[in-house]
Amino acid sequence: MREKILAIIEKDSRISIRDLSVRLGEDELQVANELKAMEEEGVICGYHTMIDWEKTSIEKVTALIEVRITPTRGQGFDNLAERIYKYPEVTSVYLISGGFDLLITLEGRSLKEVSSFVSHKLSTMEGVLSTATHFILKKYKDHGTILDRKFEDHRELITP
Repeated sequence: MREKILAIIEKDSRISIRDLSVRLGEDELQVANELKAMEEEGVICGYHTMIDWEKTSIEKVTALIEVRITPTRGQGFDNLAERIYKYPEVTSVYLISGGFDLLITLEGRSLKEVSSFVSHKLSTMEGVLSTATHFILKKYKDHGTILDRKFEDHRELITP
């Protein structure tokens, strides 16, 4: 049942326990208890809303920053990753394979604000060897959700 619950709420975190239990064919109390247990165990870490910031008046810049670091003895990459993810402007930190070690997602109000973070906070951290910053110009799909849906008229054209 857990896998089914997770698959459903990953796509729709606003689904009611009642609707969730109907879709699963399970008792509401059982489903509620399972959700609570997964929250307490840290399986479910939070609930999020997907926002297309382009359709608001709020200015927001998102950057993906690749970081090459020197791991510390006994801690590996964890210690530096933790120092980085504690900054409020950092929205995600991933350990990755390839030419870089970490991939950071960062949000700011402007390009200048993001570049200031990279040059004054990130690049100056002990253990950071190099960074490569990529600014997101447009999001088409995010977390499985298509953001820029184009209206397509599928009606058949009838001419007299």
